[in-house]
Amino acid sequence: MERSKIQVLYDASHAVFSQEGLPTFQQIHYLKTLLDKIEAIDVGVDESGLCDSPTSDATVDSSSSSSNSKGLLCGHGFSEITYIHIHECDYFSMGVFCLPAGKVFPLHDHPGMTVLSKLLYGSTCVKAYDWIALDCAGSQTIGLAGRVVDEVIKAPQEPSILFPRSGGNIHSFTALTPCAILDVLSPPYSEEFGRPSTYFSDIPIPSLNGNLI
Repeated sequence: MERSKIQVLYDASHAVFSQEGLPTFQQIHYLKTLLDKIEAIDVGVDESGLCDSPTSDATVDSSSSSSNSKGLLCGHGFSEITYIHIHECDYFSMGVFCLPAGKVFPLHDHPGMTVLSKLLYGSTCVKAYDWIALDCAGSQTIGLAGRVVDEVIKAPQEPSILFPRSGGNIHSFTALTPCAILDVLSPPYSEEFGRPSTYFSDIPIPSLNGNLI
């Protein structure tokens, strides 16, 4: 039986991230190629769908979310930022954030992580930063950061790759239209292993080419 596109991405992600040692750039770009093939329908979302009773749940499950006659979640039916959980293990996690128009996913980091993201539909304003000097532990809560992205992106858009020290590891999203973002994170967030989810505020410093966050 032919594997679904999301199954192919899962299998490749598990193979790459469960190996000993860090993945190579070639392996990461291979995952990026697979991620680029994913569409909203592949994760159970009808990007143009409307529902009579939009969901406001923080996390989607089959018993509580609004769906259309085909069993797909309605992309325009979310009233709050909603996370669709796909998979999480010790090596990586996969999931989709669905944002209604006007909602802001605040500035947050991915300590020690490699992140592949794809905007599945819609448009969003992205702001992203990297630390000017990262502490030895690989995570921090205050410091000088340089802005690397400040732009509007609109689907279709090729996936982005964030590394622990580059690519805009600290970022925020402001949904200009209903939109959804599929993320593959490795390793996943973990308080136990020093990878907490931390939120920030950015404070511009006019005399410097950067921001204090």
